[in-house]
Amino acid sequence: MKTPGNARRLGIATAAIMAMASSALAQQVTLRSSDGTVNMTGDLVSFENNTYTIQTLLGPLRVQASRVTCSGDACPDLSVAEVDIAISGSEEIGAGLMPLLVEGFAGSKDAAADIGNTAVQGQFVAQLVEDQGFGNDLATIQVTGSSASAGIADLLAGQSDIAMASRRLAAQEATALRDAGAGDMLDPSQEHILAVDSLIVVVHPDNPVSTLDVRQLFGIYSGAVSNWAQVGGPNLPVQVVLRNIVGSDRQDAFESSFFGSADISLTPNAEIVPNSNAVAQFVNENPGAIGVVGYAFQRGANTINIINQCGITMIPDAFSAKTEEYGLQRRLYLYTRGDNQNPQARDFIQYATSDEVDGVLRKAGFIGFSVDRREQSTSDLRAVALLNTDGGPIEQQTAQRMLGQMRDFDRLSATFRFRTGSSELDERARIDKFRLIDYLATQPAGSEVLFVGFTDSVGRFENNLNLAERRAAQVAAEVAASAGNRLSAITLSSVGYGEVAPSGCNESDQGRRINRRVEVWIKSPA
Repeated sequence: MKTPGNARRLGIATAAIMAMASSALAQQVTLRSSDGTVNMTGDLVSFENNTYTIQTLLGPLRVQASRVTCSGDACPDLSVAEVDIAISGSEEIGAGLMPLLVEGFAGSKDAAADIGNTAVQGQFVAQLVEDQGFGNDLATIQVTGSSASAGIADLLAGQSDIAMASRRLAAQEATALRDAGAGDMLDPSQEHILAVDSLIVVVHPDNPVSTLDVRQLFGIYSGAVSNWAQVGGPNLPVQVVLRNIVGSDRQDAFESSFFGSADISLTPNAEIVPNSNAVAQFVNENPGAIGVVGYAFQRGANTINIINQCGITMIPDAFSAKTEEYGLQRRLYLYTRGDNQNPQARDFIQYATSDEVDGVLRKAGFIGFSVDRREQSTSDLRAVALLNTDGGPIEQQTAQRMLGQMRDFDRLSATFRFRTGSSELDERARIDKFRLIDYLATQPAGSEVLFVGFTDSVGRFENNLNLAERRAAQVAAEVAASAGNRLSAITLSSVGYGEVAPSGCNESDQGRRINRRVEVWIKSPA
């Protein structure tokens, strides 16, 4: 049993002060906010209960340690000797989501989380104490936010229990971990999808431009477009702001998703800032600015709809992200080793991937997997595209048939896809299946649920139509089998529309993957 909660504070707060000589207390320190936008300098007066008190020209200031990083010889040593759960990797997850996840995990245990930054950039330590902070120590969790690659390297070296990644594990990383005895990293017991993060193009709130196509974005980011008037906006110089270009997982995702294999030289006039918060702040403060941030970091800026290479408009909202039909997005992962038997780490993973965290994700601004419902309007972009379907009589009849059915059904965000070259549902679909069942079990008796299959455009139209129907029927059957008698009062059926209504460009592997899907439509009883 660890020491009681009151005593454990000697390990982080009181002991840190006792370790500082009285002369050191008079030394100057600098406290920097986590987003790098606020610096406070003064003489350190005290550090108690994870709160700094510094004497400044404006008088004494008190700042919680969880909000800042301290630099200077007088800063207390916030390192801890024992860590029960070590987590490292993606900065977006570490800074944007993990503090709330850790607090939520503590709450699920009727515990309190005392969070404080350490001397390591991007790192915090949380002490979990039972009985809402009045009992014994429950666990010590250390989270280090840097990059997905660094987190995976820590996992390989055995220096962490959980790796945070804003991309899927690369083949060579999975192979290295397997060879090191970590097991199959792509197995659902080791690869855990945490949330979805869309990359959002943002502009100043007063900028009237709401839609840009890829060609225009290419011009803006290469420097060829230097004034907003060139893309239908005001007579205002364009100011590109970038976050950590070199080695950034986000920048790689941005360039490959926007520009494909095109060789783009980013404008040398870009403003470079340290993180996503700083990008959003710069955009909100500069009328001509444009930047890319994660969905959780919009901070009031206006978002831009993107017209992709084949003319499909991608709307950066949560519903499109959940259906994975917004092309600029990524899944956020937690990875664990199969040979790591740390029960506390497994307990944390179970909480982090449960339905219980949906509220935490929303609070942090990330996109979870809860099921949303949306009306299918005959005036929306997809309906308009169906009305203008090219091709022969069969294609046009199929589009008209789909339009007629859309009028009667709403769409759910649960969308099923399959592993590449396989008839097996992919790892995200397995999550959606059980969440869908839970959602449908709450719907009124007599509701009708329609599983709607689509394909890419490779092959003959008739063959794709048959494939879409088979895949939709397969998903309907799997959902029914997994639900048992929970959905006995609801009608499940299926239909296929083949390659009509594409959500991505069939010219790319990613676009074809997006198009190979089974949607879920629902109609309530009259």
